[in-house]
Amino acid sequence: MILFDRNDVTPMAASRCIPNTLTIAGSDPSGGAGIQADLKTLSALGTYATSVITALTAQNTRGVSSVHPLPADFIDTQLETLLEDIAIDAVKIGMVASRDVAEVIREALARQRPRWIVLDPVMIAKSGDILVDDAGIKAIRECLVPQADLITPNLPEAAVLLGCPAPADRAAMEALAPGLRALGAGAVLLKGGHLGGESCPDLLIDGDSLHWLEGPRIATRNLHGTGCSLSSAITAYLALGEAPRDAVAAAKAWLSRALEASHRLDVGQGHGPVHHFHAWW
Repeated sequence: MILFDRNDVTPMAASRCIPNTLTIAGSDPSGGAGIQADLKTLSALGTYATSVITALTAQNTRGVSSVHPLPADFIDTQLETLLEDIAIDAVKIGMVASRDVAEVIREALARQRPRWIVLDPVMIAKSGDILVDDAGIKAIRECLVPQADLITPNLPEAAVLLGCPAPADRAAMEALAPGLRALGAGAVLLKGGHLGGESCPDLLIDGDSLHWLEGPRIATRNLHGTGCSLSSAITAYLALGEAPRDAVAAAKAWLSRALEASHRLDVGQGHGPVHHFHAWW
């Protein structure tokens, strides 16, 4: 018996329970990024999604007007209450705005560590708005990156993490690889969408090996939350039992289909969301 037969979902034997996933991130009231995009992605791909909110934002498809980080002690209470009851198979970490919050997350996950930790170092919104201050950036680099099995920075985020100019071509992406790997994560997916051109090449840095993952550039303005959705898709595939390299490839293919189907949505006047449930409705 197969529980899921959609093209975007890994089939799972009926004898195996549906895996539990967790997203730790900020809220996006427009539904295209952050917690909302994560929950949609994790659910669409066949996992049971839970969440811990780190920040509230006032934003829409055109930009972010305000960010309200939640107190670290309340985030700690959310995590402790959830983790003492539910066994989490894989966690995705998104927006973290302060060192106190980064330390709370690190300590909670060290006590009850899921099999997989994926970190999307969210620091810059699609609109270009800066979401995290210098102290928050340092905390992400020092507290969370070394704990992660995989981090998924785009080119501007990688540049912020390393304090250098953003790569402008593939050669520069490869040159950045040793520095990113040295930050301590198990693997790095350096996303090359900002390069421009007809393709979106991503570079997977896995140990001492480099692997290019190719993908077409989809002609659409609906790009809001693509980074959140990709990292959540990777988290879902890892929870479903895929090996890391296969999980990354499957997630990238899933996101391409979500972008291709995004024209079916009419959400906002700026960068609209991808169609997370393209395989279902």
